[in-house]
Amino acid sequence: MRAQMSERPEPAIRFRPIRFAIVGFDLDGTLLDTAPDIAHALNHALRAAGRPALPLDEVRPMIGGGAKKLLAKALGQGARVPEDELAPLYRMLLDHYAAHIAVETRAYDGLERALDALAEQGAVLGVATNKLEALAADLLGQMGLADRFAAIVGGDTLGTDRAKPLPDMLHHMAEACGGGEMAFVGDSAFDMKAARAAGVPGIAVSFGYPGMAVAALGADRVIDHYDELLPVLTEL
Repeated sequence: MRAQMSERPEPAIRFRPIRFAIVGFDLDGTLLDTAPDIAHALNHALRAAGRPALPLDEVRPMIGGGAKKLLAKALGQGARVPEDELAPLYRMLLDHYAAHIAVETRAYDGLERALDALAEQGAVLGVATNKLEALAADLLGQMGLADRFAAIVGGDTLGTDRAKPLPDMLHHMAEACGGGEMAFVGDSAFDMKAARAAGVPGIAVSFGYPGMAVAALGADRVIDHYDELLPVLTEL
């Protein structure tokens, strides 16, 4: 009687080394699908202002410039909103969001595999997001991801006048990660413009909140799933 052969585990996929010492990421629409929780917070503020709630499909493409710009867009519909009207509603939005920050938020499929693979390559990871730094750190902590990133830079870390699409946040993130050649992954024009201004390759994800055709973002590469990130980084 032949002995039954034991099954061998499949070998782990090996990628060619990447040349980037640092890989940076946007947060909303890039690492995490945060739109449902952001939309709930926005609609909480809109209802307080006597405005109708917006459906999630309308909120998604408005995300990217930070919560205050999102609220101003939703309230003003193209017109300027006076600061004395905007400020209390903005505080209401932030308070609601902080209390319900990770209810429906989810990591995109394949993200943790990609982060594991980057760590195996020795890449240092960072986040540069227009979300407030404290909220970004809290959210990543609640999602069990904060320890993966050497730096979390928010829209208020350097002051709102230095947020993306300016390159300042990316330079600061790179310095906090130890310096070296960097690539940046994002989902919007804010991200790709910041990467271009910082002189680093920009990789756009097609599954985020671009607010325009992904092909118009000006990315060096576009990925449709996180399983594509390492192969793309080896090509750049």
